[in-house]
Amino acid sequence: MKQIFVAFISGILFGLGLSLSQMINPNKVIDFLNIFGNWDPSLAFVMIGALVVAFISFKFILKRSTPILEDDFHISKRSDINKSLLGGAAIFGIGWGMTGYCPGPAFASLGLGNMEAIVMVLSIYAGFFTQNALSSK
Repeated sequence: MKQIFVAFISGILFGLGLSLSQMINPNKVIDFLNIFGNWDPSLAFVMIGALVVAFISFKFILKRSTPILEDDFHISKRSDINKSLLGGAAIFGIGWGMTGYCPGPAFASLGLGNMEAIVMVLSIYAGFFTQNALSSK
């Protein structure tokens, strides 16, 4: 039950952070990607801030023998770059550039009843199911 509560609070904080930084506004994201037009660098500052917090936090967290609410750390051992990784990254980037939404802001925008966000989240899940069906063959 503690894990669910912590996940819920983390999601609320993440959504609030996205909202306060206006990263759930797809126009702001598209303006960041439009380097030859009305470029808005504010997304870069949000990303840099997140990277700094994550970098510092991981230095302390990974010194622990186990996480606080879990039996073991779940960190991927893979470091290879393959066609699936590159293809997935390309599809993610194309979708992000076309819509201005990546998964976090799309889910956060669901609370606003935004129809674009609803379509985006449904598309994300369609992608999950399609990839699962293709990889199981």
